[in-house]
Amino acid sequence: MALNLPSAGETGEPEVMMEINTTPLIDVMLVLLIMLIITIPIQTHAVKLDMPVGTPPAASTPPQVVTVDVDFDGTILWNGQVIPNREALDDHLRAVVAAPDQPELHLRPNKLATYKFVAAVLASAQRLGVTKIGVVGNEQFIE
Repeated sequence: MALNLPSAGETGEPEVMMEINTTPLIDVMLVLLIMLIITIPIQTHAVKLDMPVGTPPAASTPPQVVTVDVDFDGTILWNGQVIPNREALDDHLRAVVAAPDQPELHLRPNKLATYKFVAAVLASAQRLGVTKIGVVGNEQFIE
């Protein structure tokens, strides 16, 4: 802290300091900032998956495979046949779920397909209860 004394020629009271001492304010602000940084929980982006436990039994017969292709323009092909709309896709997925031994659903997106078309197929399959889903053809994305 500084003392403001009058000069040799001045008489009377010393001048009032017009500047505020901001050092304590900055110190308090930094302490609060550090406290805030320490107390913020770490954000984790986790996807919850139900992973199989143990070793699966050996399959006596090869599983039935259904191939679903998603083209770049959003066209969906079910085993090579064009699916006209989302309701028809839901009907096909309901038939897969209703089967006693659920067939494997192999999803093969085109390299140029946007994510929303692929995500719509995955969301429909999950909503209707398809449990055997696999994404195939990933080698086309490796450059």
